[in-house]
Amino acid sequence: MRTGWLIGCTVTFLLVGGAAGAHAFLEQAEPRVGSTVHAAPREVTLRFTQDLEPAFSTVTITDAAGARVDAGKPNFDGNIIRVPLREIGAGSYRVTWQVLSVDTHPTEGSFSFVVEQP
Repeated sequence: MRTGWLIGCTVTFLLVGGAAGAHAFLEQAEPRVGSTVHAAPREVTLRFTQDLEPAFSTVTITDAAGARVDAGKPNFDGNIIRVPLREIGAGSYRVTWQVLSVDTHPTEGSFSFVVEQP
C-alpha cells in the first residue's frame, strides 16, 4: 500500500513538475525589466529559460504613443532574442513578446523601460 502511494506521488510530481518546466519564461532582459537607462539602447535582448522556435516567436517594442521602434528582424540564438531598435530618445518604451519553446509551449508577456533625458 505504501509503495503504491509513493509511486503515485512520484508520477504526479514528474507530470506536474515537467509541465511547469516546459515553458519558455523570460529569465533576463537588457534593458532590465522596469529599469531607467541613461543612454538609449541600440537593441533589446531577451533571454528565456528554454530554446525558442523562431518561426512562431515575436517581439514588438513601442514608444509611449504606441508607435513601433523595433527595426529589422530579431536575431534568434537558442534561448536568446536580440531585437534591433530605431534611434530612440528619452521616454517610456514597452516590450511585448510571444514565444514558442521548441517543445511547443507558448508564453507571452510585456514589460517597460525608460530612457532618461540626457
